[in-house]
Amino acid sequence: MSEQELGITESKEYATGDWYAEVVQKAGLADYAPMGGFIVTKPRGYALWEALQDNLDGWFKDTGVDNAYFPMFIPESFLEREKDIVEGFDPEVAWVTQGGHEELEERLAVRPTSESIIAPFMADWVRSHRDLPLRLNQWCSVVRWEATETKPFFRTKEFLWQEGHTAHASEDGAWDETMLRLDQYERLFEDVLAIPVMRGRKPPHDKFPGAHTTTTVEALMPDGKSVQSATSHYLGTSFAEAFDITYTDEDEDEAVAHTTSWGLSWRALGALIMTHSDEQGLVVPPTVAPTQVAIVPIWQEDTKDEVLEYAEGIAEELEDAGISVDLDDRDERNPGFKFNEHELNGVPVRFEIGPNEVEDEEITVVHRPDGESIVEDREEIAETVEDHFDDVYDKLYEAAEENLEENVREADSAEEILGTIGQHRGYVKAPWCGDEACETAIKEKIAAEIVMCPLDRDVEPESDECAICGDEAHEVAYFAKSY
Repeated sequence: MSEQELGITESKEYATGDWYAEVVQKAGLADYAPMGGFIVTKPRGYALWEALQDNLDGWFKDTGVDNAYFPMFIPESFLEREKDIVEGFDPEVAWVTQGGHEELEERLAVRPTSESIIAPFMADWVRSHRDLPLRLNQWCSVVRWEATETKPFFRTKEFLWQEGHTAHASEDGAWDETMLRLDQYERLFEDVLAIPVMRGRKPPHDKFPGAHTTTTVEALMPDGKSVQSATSHYLGTSFAEAFDITYTDEDEDEAVAHTTSWGLSWRALGALIMTHSDEQGLVVPPTVAPTQVAIVPIWQEDTKDEVLEYAEGIAEELEDAGISVDLDDRDERNPGFKFNEHELNGVPVRFEIGPNEVEDEEITVVHRPDGESIVEDREEIAETVEDHFDDVYDKLYEAAEENLEENVREADSAEEILGTIGQHRGYVKAPWCGDEACETAIKEKIAAEIVMCPLDRDVEPESDECAICGDEAHEVAYFAKSY
């Protein structure tokens, strides 16, 4: 890549979509596939997904979840057993009708979600209350034929995700499960991705098809749009009834299980990239960065050997401490080019090492988010750099937190909702009667929707009247434009 090709040419503030696409491509995260709606995830992009996956997968296993894998094809008759799933996903389903030269006897859906293929097996595997709770998760891709405009990680026809599916003896057990997974998603965003989120539940008309309650974590992007970052669903007994997930309870009576499902997709990567990156390229926290430290030695011909030897010793020490390092000793590139390239690629911490650092037994440490430069002693650098990782993380989190705190506003009328979103974007909190028609009235004018309501159903709206229609308000709604 040439010096000119390294630069990001689009503005994050004024051309967010074009800027985002340029960062994704120039930072080597993804490329566009020849079929519309699909992307190729490149090694650096996939490494981000693996970092996210490693964290979540560990937490799932620590809380009783077993990984499994189910077929990507679902017989049409299986889908039809839960009518809400059929109605909810039918426009988005890709169908296989032919295998080789043979016409299939029954159409096979390419999974848009897997409840319909997993639930029948859960029914086979659950016999007694002793088999509960049953907790399964799979890491896979799903296909939803809805994306008209490809936006890597945000909107693609095929996307990577995890989907958890559990069965419980009681409503309380299933609800606790739903909340546990929501807690883990919130933890991922707050403690790993450096993104503060808002927790809530989807309005009834926007919950998962067939679910009793859909809970969500929402992240606010710098352009004021919300990202539904992960969802956890309490499914009640509807899926268990449709797929006969029953068990014999302690009194030897047959009972219907309560089930949950919960999922997070690579949309979380889209939120990560868009939240922190800037007009120099990708910015990610050290917790997920494929390369945590780039070491750039700076030498003249007469100092090259001693500078490289000093830099190699530091790289070895960091690697021994489990830190991912790139010692950039390329001869054909000057230090300025290397600085720009590592910034573009989102390396959170850079070490600059020249003859002065060697002589003084020091290291110049530079933070990616703001370019802050600090001189540190060479001794115990593997411990010292961990403090810098924490500092970089805090800088990223605080900037995202400030964006969120400044962009939650209140409104008491449709005009206020429209005006506030039109001028400021962000979230607008308003009293709501619960009727979908009131959301539609806003959506038709400004393409904003109710992204969530408070998890606590007892939260009282500040006004007795719905901001849109004037009828009695039953709850609080958060309106926003969304990805």
